[in-house]
This record gives sequence, structure tokens and C-alpha cells, in this order.
Amino acid sequence: MTLEPLTAEHADAVLAFELENREYFASWIWDRGDDYFANFAAKHAALLAEQAAGVCRFHVLVDDSGAVAGRVNLVDLKNGSAELGYRMAQKWAGQGLASAAVRAIIGVAATEYGLTALWAGASDRNPASQAVLTRAGFRQVATTSTDLGPGKRFELVLEGV
Repeated sequence: MTLEPLTAEHADAVLAFELENREYFASWIWDRGDDYFANFAAKHAALLAEQAAGVCRFHVLVDDSGAVAGRVNLVDLKNGSAELGYRMAQKWAGQGLASAAVRAIIGVAATEYGLTALWAGASDRNPASQAVLTRAGFRQVATTSTDLGPGKRFELVLEGV
């Protein structure tokens, strides 16, 4: 697997990934809705514009065939911090891909983007995601409310990572 910055060339593979895993993702996080899929080209272009503006950094995990196995994003970059979000294909669940991706993005965030802190949220309905964050060194700092009910907020200081 290769972690790559999102580009226009990833559009078809990202759409296939999202469609193939839509039901699976909706069991853990909010569904993107029909509009997302109907207007995917415009949504993808908007993400690339945000990335070009330096507001966000979007990444895909790509396998040897060019298929997207996961997405790992840093959003709302400001004051040296960003929110981490990720989603992995159902067929990769439980195989350590999310943990490896989170560890990889931590390194990229610190060295390439100069960030000093990351934060993430995870629903209590998704204990696997909470475990990924904890194993990567994030610490729980608060309880929160998510679209799917109660959750937790995690933070990681990147200095010295």
C-alpha cells in the first residue's frame, strides 16, 4: 500500500471505493448522501481546491492495482494543528491498515506539513477506530456527541514525533 496525496487522477478510484463501501461506512459514520455520488466530480474538484489553498491535506491509500483501499485526511489546518479523519475499505478491516495509515500520516503531518498537533473524534459505536487512535499515541481528552451518538475526542502532540 502506498499513501499518496489526493489528485485529480484518483477520482475514479475514490468514487469506486466510496460506492463499494457506502453501506459499511454508514454503519460507523454519517452517510455521504445521494448528492455526494450524483455530483462526485464537483465534490472531488472542491476537495482539490481546498488542498491547493492549504486548508486541508487529503490522502489515499492505493494498492498495487491502483484501487483505493482507504482515505486519510487532515482537515482544517490552522495554527499548526489539524483534524485527522480516515476510512478504510471493509475488506481491509481488522488487518492493521488503519493503524499503519494513521502512523504514516502522523509522520507526514509533522515532517512535511509542519503540524504540531492533531485531533480526531470517534463514535463509541466504533471502538476499533478509538483503539487505532490510542495505539498511535492519541490520548482521550473529552467525550463528545457525534452524528451516531456519544463519542470521544482524542489529541496528539506531534513535537518530537
